[in-house]
Amino acid sequence: MSEQTKIKEILLCKYGEIVLKGANRRYFEDMLCKELKYRATFHGNFNITRSQSTIYIEPADDDADIDGMFDAAMKTFGIIAVSRAAECEKNMESIFKMAKEYIPGFMSGAKTFKVESRRSDKTFPLGSLEISCEVGGAILDACPWLSVDVHNPDIEVRVEIREFAAYIHAGQFKGAGGMPVGTNGKGLLLLSGGIDSPVAGYMMAKRGVKLEAVHFESFPYTSELAREKVISLAGILATYAGSIVVHVVSLTHIQEELVRHCNEDYFTLLLRRYMMTIAEKIANERECGALITGESVGQVASQTMQAIAVTDNAVDIPVFRPCIGMDKEEIVQISRRIDTYDTSIMPYEDCCTVFTPKHPKTRPELEKVLEEERKLDFDALVDEALGSKYTVYAKAEF
Repeated sequence: MSEQTKIKEILLCKYGEIVLKGANRRYFEDMLCKELKYRATFHGNFNITRSQSTIYIEPADDDADIDGMFDAAMKTFGIIAVSRAAECEKNMESIFKMAKEYIPGFMSGAKTFKVESRRSDKTFPLGSLEISCEVGGAILDACPWLSVDVHNPDIEVRVEIREFAAYIHAGQFKGAGGMPVGTNGKGLLLLSGGIDSPVAGYMMAKRGVKLEAVHFESFPYTSELAREKVISLAGILATYAGSIVVHVVSLTHIQEELVRHCNEDYFTLLLRRYMMTIAEKIANERECGALITGESVGQVASQTMQAIAVTDNAVDIPVFRPCIGMDKEEIVQISRRIDTYDTSIMPYEDCCTVFTPKHPKTRPELEKVLEEERKLDFDALVDEALGSKYTVYAKAEF
């Protein structure tokens, strides 16, 4: 369409709660534009500017992939809506012409429409209602099968009269929402390879938290395929959260020592305390302000209120659990929407599914857990596990 009619198509990105910020609003806007500019580098040359709570993404040449950039913008936290819009001169003749050429492409299957106009440039000679009526008439000329329904239209056409140009588009697509990544610190995600932890990471990234991850493996009880699965999950998360450093730590010796020396009923709780302690040390080293887990209260034995209290006792750092009040189906729905579900259900063992006790404690007493823990040299085992650590870089590809 664009080559034949010479339509100049751009993206209009609306940001949400950033507009509620006060003196530091500019910081959030700068971070959002920086993220969009980085994502744009994967799709060609774009000019990215902002005005009146809207970010304008304009192809700088014919080689720019606006379809790819649209998809990237839709996954950018901080953006609540994205529109594909045609730009034209600020006069009614140009707006009419653009409406007739551009809008019919969005009307396939539609029976009704309405036009909403916004006149940010108050020097424009027509008011918003007049613009809507005139443009609506032009669209009816081009699409005679349509009728106007101002209450419940199939398609809502928007006309925006801005400072330098006019824009016309057929509705908005819901964006990722949230806050720009990196505006609310950095957190370390305990990434297991299951369904819940990627969703937890996504939800915290949506609130502006930059992610790093730690994955615990138990080779040879867990396979290289299990590790590759986790790195794949981190890569999917990276399309929303940006590139993620994944720290891989072996728990094999710790688990073998637990089997040899500790009461089986406490295996899971003791292992969780080791995991939290190791994660806290990595978080402190990497300047992460919190740990992030995918726990949901009552979902499994180690996630009862009493069990969570026991694992929290092992660390001083804050632990964020964004899934804590969600049931499994709610978590699954999010995992499907963000495309982690199919990878999460690949049937590979993780460290939490080997050496599983037959009758795990669901209402543990802290003192009894500590009594079991004292049977091992806790600090030495933690240091040994940290010595096994290596890192993998899950690079974002937009």
